[in-house]
Amino acid sequence: MRKQAALRLLGVLLGGLALIFVPMHSAGDRTPLVATFSIVGYDPATGELGVAVQSKFPNVRPIVPWARAGVGAVATQSYAELDYALKGLELMANGATAEEALRIVLRQDEGRQLRQVGIVDAHGNAASWTGTECFPWAGGRVGQRTGEPAAATPGHVVTGYGYTAQGNILVSEETVVAMARAFEETQGPLAERLLAALKAGQEAGGDRRGQQSAALLVVREGAGYDGLDNYIDISVYDHPRPIDELIRLYELNKLYFTPGRPEDLIPVTPEIARELQQIWKDRGFYDGPINGVVDTTFQRILIDFMGWENYDMRIPAIEAVDLTAGDTLKIDRVMLEHIRKVYREGRWVPRRR
Repeated sequence: MRKQAALRLLGVLLGGLALIFVPMHSAGDRTPLVATFSIVGYDPATGELGVAVQSKFPNVRPIVPWARAGVGAVATQSYAELDYALKGLELMANGATAEEALRIVLRQDEGRQLRQVGIVDAHGNAASWTGTECFPWAGGRVGQRTGEPAAATPGHVVTGYGYTAQGNILVSEETVVAMARAFEETQGPLAERLLAALKAGQEAGGDRRGQQSAALLVVREGAGYDGLDNYIDISVYDHPRPIDELIRLYELNKLYFTPGRPEDLIPVTPEIARELQQIWKDRGFYDGPINGVVDTTFQRILIDFMGWENYDMRIPAIEAVDLTAGDTLKIDRVMLEHIRKVYREGRWVPRRR
């Protein structure tokens, strides 16, 4: 018992010593401490740029991730200084590489040793900085055109290609190692590679204080809703498992804000038609027969229902079908499964005519 008590006392004393040597922030500087891990990435096939981030800090979206289509993407964290994003993006818009933009802003920042930044430009050039006064463990990994990612150690600008993963107040270095590995090994759209990296980082330890908020930002010129450049912009303000919630919201984002894939279109059979007619009737959207007839009236009601349920991005595929010319009406199977799920779970209010 005495030995256990002595060990506990030693732990308290060591904890106190650790606090003594933790870098302190100026009381007059109100820059938020965004202890976090993030990944900034580029997709050469689409030109997309993006950032995924998780933090033990509420509402991380307005602070850490920044991106401009055709220009670059930035994650600014630790004692986050927004000039790395605002000035950095402006510098890249005027021709600076990621490294040049980062070095220019660093020179202008007296608090540079408190900062952590990852930048990728529209050509895929990547640069990372971790100040020597960031809370440990702090550092990162920067992708390379060939070979293993480079270690981003505190006090050095480290450059590379394609992505940069960084974090501070982490359980260990394994968080950024896992993020880099997952980003490189995952196939598919940039958003899914960024999310895979974020999830891997959390599973490898993540922020040693825990989880709270997360965000995903991906930009591509004109690719978003109604021509917006913010193709994907999702935020989890406060959640016990923000990365899991971010992934769930990403799936909803794909459903509501991206066009369906041609390979997901399946014929509307009489069985599917009857099923939809029953759902419409139960929800007060339809008062016709449950007959499974797929005609222009059925097509019009389906389009109206899709608009009512906010499946706007998947309407064009239904509108393009000319039943009078003998075309086959097809429906997006992903949307159909979601319609079924919402109906089955009772997450709807009857339409009042």
